[in-house]
Amino acid sequence: MRTCLHRDGWALLRGFDVDMSAFSALTADLCSTITFDPARAFSERNTQKVDAGLGPIGLHIENGNTPVCPDIVAFYSTKAAFEGSQTTICDGRDVLEALDDTQVKRWSQSMTVSRRLPEELWKRYLANEHPALASPDEVTQDHVLQFKAAIPNQDFDLHEDGSLTYHITLDPIRASSLSGELGFANAVLGPSHNYEKPVYRLADGSIVSDDEIEEIRAVAETCTAEINWQDGDIAVLDNTRVMHGRRAIKDAERQLFIGMGRI
Repeated sequence: MRTCLHRDGWALLRGFDVDMSAFSALTADLCSTITFDPARAFSERNTQKVDAGLGPIGLHIENGNTPVCPDIVAFYSTKAAFEGSQTTICDGRDVLEALDDTQVKRWSQSMTVSRRLPEELWKRYLANEHPALASPDEVTQDHVLQFKAAIPNQDFDLHEDGSLTYHITLDPIRASSLSGELGFANAVLGPSHNYEKPVYRLADGSIVSDDEIEEIRAVAETCTAEINWQDGDIAVLDNTRVMHGRRAIKDAERQLFIGMGRI
């Protein structure tokens, strides 16, 4: 599987005898540190349930707009949909090759993502990522400052209502943590189902427009494949190279779980 991740950026495991405990163990084996999405419900110690409404989800790398982006993301289908709900897969390397010279030049700049989070969500995130914290109730302003100092290219604005606006600077075109290959791998095309829509500002000071995002979306669609899930399938992705999304859900009974972390 690791060979597939380096070569193709992702792998599909089908036909194995799997349960939730085995999936959680696989996630722990692939990742030295587990990362969570604070807006999702937990299933096992290392995994969470995927729940983002019924509409289509744009291509993105998981947690791509956060200070700590996972290297590996794995999905486990406990109950596949009878129709629709395909997970979309798009290799950022292929997207980069499909962009024209003007697009490559523009997206080769660094980009700052700004988004406001309610107190509950940012404290849950920090409690998972800060080694001295075991619970969101323990979070203090000192912990925020320590986290800021530990990870470069980020800043925070705390507000009187307890919410926080974070600013994280990243590269829309990035090198894979596994293969080192460059690809267009970020969350610009992705969802904001559980969060406020972010603002994307490039290094030249310009804000990324909705029209630009749609141009990139059209290019990425030409490089996109689909996973038609079967019960028991597991898909493992290089989250620093391969973006994923979802077609609209037509079967609300489908069940999909996620595990992710850093190598």
